[in-house]
Amino acid sequence: MRLQSYPKIWNISIILEKNLNLNKAIIHFDLDAFFVSCERRLDSSLNNKPVIVGGTGNRGVVTAASYEARKFGVHSAMNMKTARQLCPHAVYIRGNGSTYAKMSQEVTEILMETLPIVEKASVDEFYADLTGMDKFFGCYKFSTELRAKIIRETGLPISFGLSANKTVSKVATGEAKPNNQMNVANGLEKVFLAPLSIKKIPMVGDKTFKTFSLLGIRNVGLVQQMPVERMISVFGKNGRTIWERCCGIDDSPIKPFHERKSISSERTYGKDTFDQVVISTTITAMAENLAYQLRRGNKLTSVITVKVRYSDFQTYSKQLKIPHTAADHILIPTVLDLFNKLYDRRVLIRLVGVRFAGLAEGNYQIDMFENTNKTVNLYNAMDELRKRFGDSVVRRAATMGEGSRTIGGQGNPFDGKPPILLAHRHR
Repeated sequence: MRLQSYPKIWNISIILEKNLNLNKAIIHFDLDAFFVSCERRLDSSLNNKPVIVGGTGNRGVVTAASYEARKFGVHSAMNMKTARQLCPHAVYIRGNGSTYAKMSQEVTEILMETLPIVEKASVDEFYADLTGMDKFFGCYKFSTELRAKIIRETGLPISFGLSANKTVSKVATGEAKPNNQMNVANGLEKVFLAPLSIKKIPMVGDKTFKTFSLLGIRNVGLVQQMPVERMISVFGKNGRTIWERCCGIDDSPIKPFHERKSISSERTYGKDTFDQVVISTTITAMAENLAYQLRRGNKLTSVITVKVRYSDFQTYSKQLKIPHTAADHILIPTVLDLFNKLYDRRVLIRLVGVRFAGLAEGNYQIDMFENTNKTVNLYNAMDELRKRFGDSVVRRAATMGEGSRTIGGQGNPFDGKPPILLAHRHR
């Protein structure tokens, strides 16, 4: 049976799942070293060479590293200066977020044409529910053919893990890489996870792993043997979730739409500065662009946060709750005021950031005591120009010194898609 004919039967399996005791089958797809793979598709001379994508200056961060570069200890989120010391002969590429977004969309379209519900967890990760497929032709066979189709039509290497839930499938994908696949049979989740490092379980970051290490726990099997009460006493409410995931228990559903809870922007300066004009320009540009993103997504914000990282890497933030708004003339002064209250060390600044949270649906409305129709009409006119010609086509005079990287948009942040991380950002 051809792959293209499967979806016709798929709808039947969804109906049967409600009435039959079917084993769950969740697949997790992950594009291997995605940014590197995109660059190799554009330039085949990069094949089999160590390639590192990220900010190309010493202050840049590695966004993606090829498997050839990883052999030298290079990994994502590493600062570029260290990466160059470990692998000086690698090919270093700045990268292009829009190019990666387009190639990611190619994979997304193939999955959405074939599957009724797809969760795009990130630019290079996808989940889908295949429950019921075994009643017809086999989940693993279907997944294998779908993976082959993606590779054939996009030229991008991709791996997958198949199991009863999202956690185990994601871990299985990691074990299958690079460019391979793995199936964890129903009922064998704990057996599969037991010998693995605890760091391979989602939610276990460096800080949590350090706590486990202090307890003498390094692999998943030891966690499986612990009473859940012990986990809760050590890790709080997250203890139960970590314990369940270590035991292969995860009821997380497939979510086809991602609701953004906040939007933010950050800027790392090429050289540490305490130039108030430069910093004010950056912050104003970020606040102005984020306010436009709110209006474009029909959103209002009520929680404003400003972040400062000094040259000694000490990081501080200040937050303020305000009435819901999406107006530049309210948000920009608020952001600048927060910065002025926060920046009291008079130390060189490395990074500044602005974040809008506490989001709610709604349009900007006139305040009869503060605003006029002229103000609202001005916003509407500027926003229309931005929609037609790009986010940076209209800006305040105070932000003219800021580059397009800070004020340029990455598409509508409220379209339900996960954010595309730029090459100079942590990943």
